[in-house]
Amino acid sequence: MIESKIDESKKKWRVVFLLLTLILLLSTILSLSLGSVKIPFSFVLHHIFGSTDNEVWSNIIQNFRIPKTLTSVLAGSALAISGLQMQTLFRNPLAGPFILGISSGAGLGVALVIFLGFWLGGFIEMTGLGRSWLLVSAAGLGSFIVLSVVLIASFRIRSGVSLLIIGLMFGSAVGALVSILQYFSQAENIQAYVIWSFGSLGSLSWNELQVMAPVIILSLLFSFLLSKPLNALLLGENYAESLGVNLKRARMLIIINTSLLAGTVTAFCGPIAFIGLAVPHIARMIFNTSNHLFLTPLVILLGSTLLIIFDLLAQLPGMEETLPINAVTSLFGAPFVIWLILRKSNLNYSF
Repeated sequence: MIESKIDESKKKWRVVFLLLTLILLLSTILSLSLGSVKIPFSFVLHHIFGSTDNEVWSNIIQNFRIPKTLTSVLAGSALAISGLQMQTLFRNPLAGPFILGISSGAGLGVALVIFLGFWLGGFIEMTGLGRSWLLVSAAGLGSFIVLSVVLIASFRIRSGVSLLIIGLMFGSAVGALVSILQYFSQAENIQAYVIWSFGSLGSLSWNELQVMAPVIILSLLFSFLLSKPLNALLLGENYAESLGVNLKRARMLIIINTSLLAGTVTAFCGPIAFIGLAVPHIARMIFNTSNHLFLTPLVILLGSTLLIIFDLLAQLPGMEETLPINAVTSLFGAPFVIWLILRKSNLNYSF
């Protein structure tokens, strides 16, 4: 009887993974087809699997829509996994990928580049960097500095709650510095920073994806190795230590992995809300599990699929306007999570 239940459970998970994979593939094809220029499904399939005779449509798919779709898949999975890891590490359902100040550090780096714009032109000419690469480098450096501070604190502080508070306070202090820079900046520079803070999935080229993709893919693979210590942390730090988990080492690896995922996405795409906070909850509520061996692939598939769908909504298919991705993720995502919570109000989280 036990074996039959195990076989039934395995069959259920196979069906779930297969269904989510099919939805992701369908969303990907829709993303390549829909937009300000509608391209037929048949042409998209011919472009992927064969040759085409419409150079304009082929150029749109190859140089704009495929990079944008790949960016959505990478960013959605990275933010969702980093949110899952932070919620488990701090045993806090409100924790997200940016709770340790990673986004604030990236924002400060970008703010310094934008608000000190009168030095920017000469620096670009001297280094040969384009403006987009300069912003990416500044955001990455800002995230790295914050990560270094948090890691130093993690070695000195045993309590996860204290580390969480330090991350929040550091993020608030960095946000205050950005506000001061905005106060003394010109209007066009403030507008440029606000536009960056909206987030963007469609501004990456193939060259930028060649840098972003390996970092995120390797970090996602490493996330599977962190599943067992994360499962142990679900029942508390003392219980995890009793199982032989090296708490300091595990916490350091989780923070580094989360920072690489969230920091890379923020550096290349700007801050993107909702995905990291809500997708882990959606996965737990729909599939009723807290086992990270199952949650990790589920969250990757859900995060990728949802961000592609939100990006489709942001593009307003058939129109030239594009809404900010941050606004769309929160506007459509928050009511959905509220509906799920109300529907399954008796759900027991393992925090």
